[in-house]
Amino acid sequence: MELTSPREALDEAGATTVLVSPSDGTLQAMEGDWEHADTFTVDVPVSQASVADYDALVLPGGTLNADALRTNEDAVSLVKAFFDAKKTVAAICHAPWILAEAGVAQGRRLTSYTSTQVDLKNAGADWVDEEVVIDGNLITSRNPGDLEAFNTTIIKALS
Repeated sequence: MELTSPREALDEAGATTVLVSPSDGTLQAMEGDWEHADTFTVDVPVSQASVADYDALVLPGGTLNADALRTNEDAVSLVKAFFDAKKTVAAICHAPWILAEAGVAQGRRLTSYTSTQVDLKNAGADWVDEEVVIDGNLITSRNPGDLEAFNTTIIKALS
């Protein structure tokens, strides 16, 4: 849901979305943490992605996927590149973990799933419990219950 809902909202708003992933060929989405959901075709491997080709980066959460993503050097480098380029980065649920790994959480006001707040605070973030938080080019939300507000905020940022 944290992958498909923002993607559908952006597509409906006229954006061209591209699925970038460390996965080769297809991405296995999860429902919750343990149940396999749909698979999606990967458009661009993260190792080949260039920040110059995109206007924004949307990072879906999910405990297992977000944890795996933050250990992928190419994904961490891409996140850093988006911040260096001052382009929009949106992260929901557990996805802000990668912000800590990339060294871009420090000094940022943000939110996430509540269980990641200590990690983000330890990385120097000003963690708050709010539906959507905007800090410059960074948009964060807490959980799937915030998706409508999250999606709307991303679309406004790109309009």
